[in-house]
Amino acid sequence: MAEQREFFYRRLHSFLGVVPIGIFLVQHLVVNHFAVYGEESFNQAAGFMAGLPFVLLLEIFVIYLPILFHAILGVYIVFTARNNVSRYGFFRNWMFKIQRITGIITLVFLAWHVFETRVQIGLGNAELDYSLMEGILTNPFMFWFYVIGVLSAVFHFANGLWSFLVTWGITQSPKSQQISTYACIGVFLVVSYLGVRTLIQFAYGV
Repeated sequence: MAEQREFFYRRLHSFLGVVPIGIFLVQHLVVNHFAVYGEESFNQAAGFMAGLPFVLLLEIFVIYLPILFHAILGVYIVFTARNNVSRYGFFRNWMFKIQRITGIITLVFLAWHVFETRVQIGLGNAELDYSLMEGILTNPFMFWFYVIGVLSAVFHFANGLWSFLVTWGITQSPKSQQISTYACIGVFLVVSYLGVRTLIQFAYGV
């Protein structure tokens, strides 16, 4: 029973990492990328997302609760999983280790990002617009903090997507897993570009 329960939790952890958390990550970075086309474009895109019906319920049940579950179980996995990098050094073993490291970095980054944006907005100390992110990212330390955080989050998603395909039996053969490796690398590069390009726009206006 204990093994079946752990198997179920691991599968649920993998599923939530891709649906809905991964989808939300990509959507969030795509919306933020409107900043590249100007302040007005970003404010309109952000305003549209903030004005969705039942937005608070969507955020709680589609974003915050799945992230909370994924994070709690993820921390448990980090401290109980056995890493064999020094012994074997296989590519996937390294990906396993980096997945855990980026998970912790992403959790810290996400907590700070939510505090700096959602919490401050809820307290009435800020408004969700272009100037909010511009004010944050013109600080060089915060710019690089966000770059590391975004890259960690995107890597964690892209590599987690590969694991999801294996865990759910979608890619079972070595050939299909090799193809999915290249596909997930492509996902990482494209989504990372969207995120970092947006940060550069906010920080330097270019």
